[in-house]
Amino acid sequence: MNSILQQLNQQLAATVESVWASLVQISNGRGGQGAGTLWHKDGLIITNAHVVGHDHLTVTLPDQQTLPARLLAIDPERDLAALAVPANGLPTIELGDSRQLHPGELVLALGHPWGVKNAVSAGPVIGVGLPPELPNLHREFVQAGLQLRPGHSGGPMVSAAGRLVGVNTLITGPEVGLAIPIFDVKQFLRQRLG
Repeated sequence: MNSILQQLNQQLAATVESVWASLVQISNGRGGQGAGTLWHKDGLIITNAHVVGHDHLTVTLPDQQTLPARLLAIDPERDLAALAVPANGLPTIELGDSRQLHPGELVLALGHPWGVKNAVSAGPVIGVGLPPELPNLHREFVQAGLQLRPGHSGGPMVSAAGRLVGVNTLITGPEVGLAIPIFDVKQFLRQRLG
């Protein structure tokens, strides 16, 4: 293998391994499962509103410990939710800046599609902004040329450096995945949790 490709491969594998430390699996008590990201070391988790129900939430941490989760805030219009688990000292993810992403940059989407733990999908950034195929949403998304499947929802979309740039939320085609930009997530947390 070409040494540059081998180096890139090793760097991406190391990035994925570091992000796994903050990736959780969420079960909503109705047979549905999705992913989430550890936002704060004291058990704050970010995910999609469509992943959670209003009761019987459990979260499986990267060490396979399963804990009950409490819904702190939900915004169905933004498709965001904040959960809390009774734990502290948890590994968190480094935050990135969605506004600094450029078309062609590599991003990775992590989650648990169809129950496959810690799966990764990768592809180039298409853009950050209003997706032309969803003109009625009036919201910005990180748009990437990668596959998202059920179970990626709520999981992290990260830069090649492993920084969180968005929360996986939906697909608009076989090779187009959308994520809620990190600036929107921060605004949600400020508005709902202070």
